[in-house]
Amino acid sequence: MIKRIKRWLFLSLLVTAALAGWLAYYAVSSLKLQPNSQEITIQPKSGLKSIANQLVQQGVLTEPWRFIIIAKALHKESYLQAGDYTLNRNVTPYQLLLSLNHGKATQGSVTFIEGRTFAQMRNKLEKNDAVKQTITVLSESEILRKIGSEYTVAEGLFFPDTYYFDRNTADTVMLQRSYDAMKSKLDDAWSKRAAGLPYKNSYQALIMASIVEKETGKASERPMIAGVFINRMRIGMRLQTDPTVIYGMGAQYNGNIRKKDLMTDTPYNTYTRNGLPPTPIAMPGLASIEAALHPASTKALYFVGKGDGSHAFSNSLEEHNRAVVKYQLKK
Repeated sequence: MIKRIKRWLFLSLLVTAALAGWLAYYAVSSLKLQPNSQEITIQPKSGLKSIANQLVQQGVLTEPWRFIIIAKALHKESYLQAGDYTLNRNVTPYQLLLSLNHGKATQGSVTFIEGRTFAQMRNKLEKNDAVKQTITVLSESEILRKIGSEYTVAEGLFFPDTYYFDRNTADTVMLQRSYDAMKSKLDDAWSKRAAGLPYKNSYQALIMASIVEKETGKASERPMIAGVFINRMRIGMRLQTDPTVIYGMGAQYNGNIRKKDLMTDTPYNTYTRNGLPPTPIAMPGLASIEAALHPASTKALYFVGKGDGSHAFSNSLEEHNRAVVKYQLKK
């Protein structure tokens, strides 16, 4: 009898957890509204059930009950306000709930992802229908001047995160927030950096962080990857990292990197040039910045992918060659 009760309790907890996870996923998933569903009206003196049904009738929700459950779970059902709302196409049920709670237009959002380039960042802003477009025809240097930056190349200067904003906010405002966030986080991390690092300034640390971001498939390996590259810098060895070569190839990169690509010189080819490339190659996240400024203490000079996102690290070329045979050539 006790075993049966325990089994029933376990199954109940499992079902509850699964349901909670499903609802949480729904709450933060885009509703992907059609244009005719972005302008809505909530009638005065409407209760939660009535509001949910109105949202269904106006094409915002496909059914009412999940929205009702979320509102009750967050204790928002008594605070939803009537009125006219302009919704962002990518609004989530949770954002919608907050907007109805505050009685104002739904916030838009944009997510900049670690490891992506500035070109990809601009593209994401341009495709966001809640953002006011003002920089479409501007060059990188012109954009940077608009946000008060001293740099002329934008790569790596913006912090990857999700940013929320009122509809029709200018793209420059979003870039300014992301730029200021990166500057603040980088300055703070630089002030707490480990001693004896081979960087002349925080910008060089940012370049290293971008390389670590692109090289790392397993988050826990970031300090080791940084440690390898810093060891190479200390002895004057070239970094020889493929992501910088790929970045330097630009549109010529077709998904494959060949021997001749490694031998073709560009400012970003760390097989043909000493030291760090001239700029970051992507947006590094905070974990990669921390790794670049607090690398693992290691003697390793080489690493090779194992095929599962992790790497084998080696102290010598001989050891590295054996690892290449084992993991890359599968012998």
